Amino acid sequence: MRLENKVAVITGGAGGIGRGIVRAFTKEGAKVLFVDINDDAGHALEAELGGAARFLNADISVEASAAAIVEAAVEAFGKVDVLVNNAHASRQAPLLQTTQEMLDLSFGTGFYPTFWLMKAAHPQLAANRGSVINFASGAGIEGQLTQGSYAAAKEAIRAISRVAANEWAADDVNVNIISPLALTEGVQAYIEANPGVEEALLAKTPLHRFGDPESDIGRVAVFLASADASYMTGQTLMVDGGSIKLR
Repeated sequence: MRLENKVAVITGGAGGIGRGIVRAFTKEGAKVLFVDINDDAGHALEAELGGAARFLNADISVEASAAAIVEAAVEAFGKVDVLVNNAHASRQAPLLQTTQEMLDLSFGTGFYPTFWLMKAAHPQLAANRGSVINFASGAGIEGQLTQGSYAAAKEAIRAISRVAANEWAADDVNVNIISPLALTEGVQAYIEANPGVEEALLAKTPLHRFGDPESDIGRVAVFLASADASYMTGQTLMVDGGSIKLR
């Protein structure tokens, strides 16, 4: 068990990539506090995983939630070793039609909660030589059309992750980033609403398939949370079937 005796906090854990990471972590022995606002999905996953996972309904867009989330994890499992900032909401629009409201939604559910939770969890992470796993996107790395608000927030997350990697190395806390391509409920809905998108995405993906939230993305997150990745920090891992190759 690669994550035995580790405790993780995972945001957006009731669905999509987050749910895949929760399942992958618990299969490797971790205890998980996962955060979401979907009560039905959260309680269903909690029931599925038994005592290995605890669901917390919390609004991460509220700054005070960060400390409450860390406190809940410590109360439930005694400590926090791993923080996974996965949750993010956004709306698409061409840049000239992108509004302040769209920017506020993306930064308010993605960048700011990531920043707040990193700060709130730092004492626990430093005490336990912990790990942070944040999430980037090809939307930001490539500057994809109509993704202005989402791309900006995701690249801001990459920026503070690199700063934290440098500053927190002295605390033996490693901070890394996953940029995924996975077939989640949201991606499936987007494909169905936009004919031709699936073919275009797969055509630029050498492995010619979408990743699985648990077996593909979740397993890389397990690696980053494990002792095997203790000499890695500040890195963006492209878990996207080869569609983007960083230089």
